Amino acid sequence: MSQDESCSRVGSRCCYSCHWERRDKTKRKCACCGFWFVVLVSLLSGIWLYICLVTFNDQDDVNWQGFTKLKWWVNWFMVVIIVSAVITSYCVLLLLFALFQVALGEPLDLHWLHKIFLFLGAILIAAGVTGVSHHWYREWPTVPLSLQATGPFLQFGAVVALTLLSPFIFSGFHMAKNKWCQFLMAAVFVVVLVAIFLCPLYIKSPCLMELKKLPEKPKLIGHRGAPMLAPENTMMSFNKSIECGVTAFETDVQLSKDRIPFLLHDHESDILRRTTDVKRRNFQNKNFSLSTNWTWDELRSLNAGEWFLETDPFRSVYKLSEEERELSRNQTIPSLLQLLDLAKEHNISVLFDLYNLDTENDTEDIVDTIWRSGIDQSLILWLPPEKREYVKKRAPGFIQVYNDREKLHEDNGTFLNVNYSKLKMEEIRNLRSEDITVNLWVVNERWLFSLLWCAGASSVTTNACHLLKDMEQPDWVMAPQKYLIIWIAVDITSILIMIGVYIIQRNTDCFCPMTVGSPINIRQNYQRVQQRDEQSVAFAAP
Repeated sequence: MSQDESCSRVGSRCCYSCHWERRDKTKRKCACCGFWFVVLVSLLSGIWLYICLVTFNDQDDVNWQGFTKLKWWVNWFMVVIIVSAVITSYCVLLLLFALFQVALGEPLDLHWLHKIFLFLGAILIAAGVTGVSHHWYREWPTVPLSLQATGPFLQFGAVVALTLLSPFIFSGFHMAKNKWCQFLMAAVFVVVLVAIFLCPLYIKSPCLMELKKLPEKPKLIGHRGAPMLAPENTMMSFNKSIECGVTAFETDVQLSKDRIPFLLHDHESDILRRTTDVKRRNFQNKNFSLSTNWTWDELRSLNAGEWFLETDPFRSVYKLSEEERELSRNQTIPSLLQLLDLAKEHNISVLFDLYNLDTENDTEDIVDTIWRSGIDQSLILWLPPEKREYVKKRAPGFIQVYNDREKLHEDNGTFLNVNYSKLKMEEIRNLRSEDITVNLWVVNERWLFSLLWCAGASSVTTNACHLLKDMEQPDWVMAPQKYLIIWIAVDITSILIMIGVYIIQRNTDCFCPMTVGSPINIRQNYQRVQQRDEQSVAFAAP
């Protein structure tokens, strides 16, 4: 096989252009448009996959919202992750083949089938962005927050990528037909170069600090217990969270028809459907919209554990032993009194939301139940805003928890409980300096927990207490001066490498041709013709 038809050339050509043989006739403008289309979709798919990965922390919330709309439990978030990963992998591989084509001097005639797939990928990404913007817009603040955790490393990676791509960029500069094209390419390259090299000036992360200044590790609050290890809001789940060393249980309280407070998150039209076997039971003419349509005897007769084994919402069932699976299978809906007895036994606080406030007596019934349990009032973290003044008078020992900063300051409160994306890192530090306890929910991923740890959060509500309990320090903490030295060293090294590459290419004409009509190919063709003419003259001589 000749050099022009080596295995690498044929393989690259087949994957990118879907042709075994080289096609010398290609429209340069169309080829360049196809190449830049690959670059654009690859960049968009990479950004979209990054967004999906950093919002993985909230997968349970996204899946629950999907269930409320479609009444069908599927791990929708994982479906999105898989599809996004496939699109990104396809685009990146296609981009690598395009660069390989450039290096081999092959025409960049992208096959029409690749164009269709890229177009479909762009449509799916646009649909994903639209869906998040309309239905899960609360996820967007997670993206800039994640940059505080990944920004320094993304910048280093971008510098390395730009350095590796620089030979191809310089080749395009050398092959440009006129000075205006060269000027445009140079201007774009310099702008991108400066933006990447100087972006650390705008990277502000709470983890850029001296290790000795690291705040105390945030305490853990079990979100509905330990829902990755056991069915949520069951006694098994809360017992599992005790093994994680949580300082508080977080749960959701509703009242039955006969005024018994019980633990269940789903409410309104979705009550019982997701986390119990109510659909398999013969409850005719039952209204599923309110908890007060069900007696306590009916509720505690339902199975609240089989769904966990069947749906495996966190893909964690495989970690359970046979004994634990059997225990999960036999869980039932617990009452608030059962949880209070457990909390009292282990000296653990209780934080809860109160749903279905359809009567004037809900708050009174909850407070009465807490009184009857005999639990220390200081272990009750009272969050429901309804009838807060009544609760303060009836149970002055309860710790009042607020989910609104204005109301917190108005009442001179000392405990704030909000979503992790509602506060900036500086705001967390300021609140802590005012001796205000700041609890943030729901935090499951290490990167997010590390970031909030550096910021000084008091505690976090989590589904993953078994993962976070073993962390002895954040994933990374770096002194600002050390980061400055690394940043400058990486940038200078990259600049020196690119200058060297540019000089070598300019002096040796060792640049990678992008099309068959590039200068180096013209020179080679001219030499072949000259040699052929000389041979003809020699053959014709007497």
